[in-house]
Amino acid sequence: RGVRYNCRVFCLDGEVLLVRPKRFLADDGNYRESRWFTPWQRPGTLEELRLPVEVTAASGQRACPFGDAALETNDTVVAPESCEELFTPAAPHIAAGLDGVEIFTNGSGSHHRLRKLGQRADLIRAAVSKSGGVYLYANQRGCDGGRLYFDGCALIAVNSEFVAQGPQFSLGEVDVVSAVVDLGEVRAMRGAFSSRQNQAACCPRMPRVRVDFDLCSAGQANARAAPAAGIALGFPDPMEEIALGPAAWLWDYLRRSGCAGFFLALSGGADSASTLAICGSMCQLVLRAVQDEVPGVLDDLRRVAAAPEWTPGSSQEIAHRLIHTSYMGSAHSSEETRRRAQDVAREVGAHHTSLDIDSVVGAVVALFSAATGKRPSFEASGGSRAEDVALQNIQARLRMVVGYMLAQLLPWVRHNRGAGLLVLGSSNVDEALRGYLTKYDCSSADLNPIGSISKVDLKRFLLWASDHLGYPSLKDIVAAPPTAELRPETEGEAQEDEKEMGMTYEELGVFGRLRKLGRLGPVSMFRRLLGVWGDLPPATVAEKVRRFFRFYSINRHKATVLTPSYHAEDYSPEDNRFDLRPFLYNASWPWQFRKIDEMVERMEASEMAQQDRDGARESKADVEGEGKYPAR
Repeated sequence: RGVRYNCRVFCLDGEVLLVRPKRFLADDGNYRESRWFTPWQRPGTLEELRLPVEVTAASGQRACPFGDAALETNDTVVAPESCEELFTPAAPHIAAGLDGVEIFTNGSGSHHRLRKLGQRADLIRAAVSKSGGVYLYANQRGCDGGRLYFDGCALIAVNSEFVAQGPQFSLGEVDVVSAVVDLGEVRAMRGAFSSRQNQAACCPRMPRVRVDFDLCSAGQANARAAPAAGIALGFPDPMEEIALGPAAWLWDYLRRSGCAGFFLALSGGADSASTLAICGSMCQLVLRAVQDEVPGVLDDLRRVAAAPEWTPGSSQEIAHRLIHTSYMGSAHSSEETRRRAQDVAREVGAHHTSLDIDSVVGAVVALFSAATGKRPSFEASGGSRAEDVALQNIQARLRMVVGYMLAQLLPWVRHNRGAGLLVLGSSNVDEALRGYLTKYDCSSADLNPIGSISKVDLKRFLLWASDHLGYPSLKDIVAAPPTAELRPETEGEAQEDEKEMGMTYEELGVFGRLRKLGRLGPVSMFRRLLGVWGDLPPATVAEKVRRFFRFYSINRHKATVLTPSYHAEDYSPEDNRFDLRPFLYNASWPWQFRKIDEMVERMEASEMAQQDRDGARESKADVEGEGKYPAR
């Protein structure tokens, strides 16, 4: 019919047993599967598929079954389930299990997200704990050339227990996970569950493809094979996930890109330090893979570093070849941030440079003055707000320009190589959501490993990394208040991020989750936060919501050019693939803000009326008390 399906193919000894099309497609969040494929909409039906002439020439087979069916061997029944189907409410394994399928196989492409492994495990356990069965879960491994990293971690479950778990963040191309299972345990559980038997007795029959093959072996060689015992799954700490997931993503991207390493503008603040710590984690991952002789990793490392005979002895040695950092200071930069940048670069092992951009900034301002006859000044020197912001922005944007030149030529400077470096950005998800960044500044890069991670999580990660990755100077960075250092201090008051934003990073995290995950607009968010922030007056909550939505809307255009970021959180505002919202809003939100004001007025009036009633009751009680107990 000329319809394209996403399929799994089951083969045995050179024969295609079944081509099974996917029934439910992933069409939300990061996925647009229906752009390429059509879901199979006739469950429980089979057709005949004519095989390509190349397959026929190689195997002699001309056709095979195509559709929704199970494979019935001589001793058991196996049925496929594909990726998204496990996550659906009416998953195929429900009906298949009632129809007697004992082994479920899932070939999945499930991307990593913080704390997601627990969700997968819960779904797999639920798939076989009610009705019994063996569930084989295999997941894609590596970067797909985009914002997602697929973290592997194959799992095998029997009834309500897991019996095998593969590595989650490995640099190897393939992991094989196996376990001995006893199908008698599945049959015993089902036979003892009368409600399941009643439902199975009237369940519609699923088509089956007969396979003359013994999946189980009763021979003498396996007579003493014991079934695998149940295990407790290992779930990484979210901070460990931040260290390993983006690190594996960076390595996979680097080795496939043809570039010579990474460049990072290092400010001495928490965000760029987090990015560098993840780069250090990448180097540690690579070193362990080399020491464990993971196939292909050493060859990739030598090719990227253009060192065909090199074998690294430490992660710092790898970092010194691959990771390049630069502190680009100005007249408003402090010695503290310069020192912190140098310290963490030294601990990681990165090749670090320190320079000043004042001469470049002065040249651009002089060019502007020559062209317009006007010379802008900071507010501290009597300038307007517009002049002040423009002078801050030109510093930020020039760092991007200088950074890209360093990225292009540092391999030539150091090793006379023509290959350039991939430029890393370091803006976090909260700043992108609020728009607290300069368009086309150092947030503009080739890749951003922290672009969908919250500031709160990043601070926790830095404390974790200082101990677990061996970079102790990160604790000093966490203790320092976040600052852009783009303008002179005003009356001794430093430029601090949260003061300039008018909200804390903790509040931004709350706003982000309610906006993206909760899908709330201004009015519904105000209603929700009245309960969440019950200790605050309604007028204060209203002002916080108005401020967030004003800045969110006027800066939404910045989301259209955000650097491709590792997808770690589902409230990412990334516009190109994930958060498909408009980028032009009416920033005054007239109807919504008016409704919020009306609600505040009603609540304040109600509170005042209640206070008046309470006061009247107290006055009446005082008067009655005076009459009942007269003074003596």
